[in-house]
Amino acid sequence: MGMKQAIKKLDAFPRAEEHLLQKTQSGALVSIIGLVIMATLFYHELAYYLTTYTVHQMSVDLTRGETLPIHINITFPSLPCDVLSVDAIDMSGKHEVDLDTNIWKLRLNSYGHITGTEYLSDLVEKEHEAHNHDHNKDHHEDSQAKQHTQGFDDAAETMVKKVKQALANGEGCRVYGVLDVQRVAGNFHISVHGLNIFVAQMLLCIRSISIRNPTVFFQIFDGAKHVNVSHIIHDLSFGPKYPGIHNPLDGTTRSLHETSGTFKYYIKIVPTEYRYISKEVLPTNQFSVTEYFSPMTDFDRTWPAVYFLYDLSPITVTIKEERRSFLHFITRLCAVLGGTFALTGMLDRWMCRLLEALTKPSPRSVLR
Repeated sequence: MGMKQAIKKLDAFPRAEEHLLQKTQSGALVSIIGLVIMATLFYHELAYYLTTYTVHQMSVDLTRGETLPIHINITFPSLPCDVLSVDAIDMSGKHEVDLDTNIWKLRLNSYGHITGTEYLSDLVEKEHEAHNHDHNKDHHEDSQAKQHTQGFDDAAETMVKKVKQALANGEGCRVYGVLDVQRVAGNFHISVHGLNIFVAQMLLCIRSISIRNPTVFFQIFDGAKHVNVSHIIHDLSFGPKYPGIHNPLDGTTRSLHETSGTFKYYIKIVPTEYRYISKEVLPTNQFSVTEYFSPMTDFDRTWPAVYFLYDLSPITVTIKEERRSFLHFITRLCAVLGGTFALTGMLDRWMCRLLEALTKPSPRSVLR
């Protein structure tokens, strides 16, 4: 019996008799407010527990022999597709001109609506086939040489008229696709070399410099300062996207008015691994960028272009998804709910005393 009494003395929650409890309207109001606050905080803590957070780790990049995917989606509103070319150069000495594998272009009208689609180097491929077909003929006969010269000259004139008509109609071009390059430093650029390749193939075939083809650019643009390389970068990335990634060039718009020049974007690529909470690993890359614009002058012998010069960091970043422990969730939940219960209890007592003070009759009124 003495043991039970000793245990009862340890009770931190003594109960009063039912008839001694007094329920008030103010207490009910405080209770409702407390329940709403506790339900809100419970929902917040549960959502906080169920969401994941990321942990960043850095280490030396040990990957070798892999390719680097470059996803591009760029619009040139003032240049037709026939003149655009995508070229890539890397530190290993590999130089690819007018890339066509997995690269497409969309013809746009003056309102930006799509009017056609084709490979970026369809023009070059078609002319290259014509060149191969004619190259098998006997070029030692003067009559056949004149026919080749006249034929290529006519083709150049036709192309000049076509491009000038596209410029007059305000045609633009969207270049998009994926470049697979070596995992070394290099650059890729988009310029008006597409038409230059077409001209070079004709000159190489007929081996003549007497035709007007070398001045084809001046016939179309009337000089390099009139080549408008205004562009909109819809997407530029170096691998698949993961949650929370920010590609700094997405949505970039650069417009030129009554001038021209060369845009250069210097890109630092950071190899990245994203590890989902499901243990799935996503290899990709993130990057930082700075840019530089070089306006054209009367003494420049180059043509305007948009360059993307990239280099790789020797450090790789690993991003891991993790979830908070259940014990951490219970600890925070007890602290939040207990604190709210204690606070509402204090508020109830304060309100009860305030109401008693306001409703208690004064001594003078009692004497009267």
